[in-house]
Amino acid sequence: MFRIGIGHDTHRLAGGRPLVLGGVTIDSERGAEGHSDADALAHAVTDAVLGALCEGDIGVHFPDRDPRWKDADSLQLLARVMWLARERGYRVVNADATVLLEQPRLRPYIEEMRARLAGVLGVEIDCVSVKAKSGEGLDAVGEGRAVTVQAVVLLEQT
Repeated sequence: MFRIGIGHDTHRLAGGRPLVLGGVTIDSERGAEGHSDADALAHAVTDAVLGALCEGDIGVHFPDRDPRWKDADSLQLLARVMWLARERGYRVVNADATVLLEQPRLRPYIEEMRARLAGVLGVEIDCVSVKAKSGEGLDAVGEGRAVTVQAVVLLEQT
């Protein structure tokens, strides 16, 4: 049996915060605002896994009102969700994500993002795709005010 889940996350960009995507700190003047480390890529992948499991979203499991998750490492949150998936008898087949960000360019960081996500998802790196797109000057992403990520994950019953 297979299950597919879709994840989506958006964070406002602001000065004085690190920009973390897929567990990788990106060299940037502006970072994502959020209760945790605001890793929009890890959040979208986490939501995709939770969606495939029909277990709600990241806010249900790690609410931003709970001080335990303040400045949390989002890859650790994903690891907790992967534990849930394994407990339910599922494993990841593959994951695909698209990061929408005007600046900086992400190409130099993509392979490290893929490797870190693959490690947490328990798959080989060739089962994880991360792509980067700009906003072409349109909307909050294109104006450099936000980062948005869309992700899909395929789970297989073990």
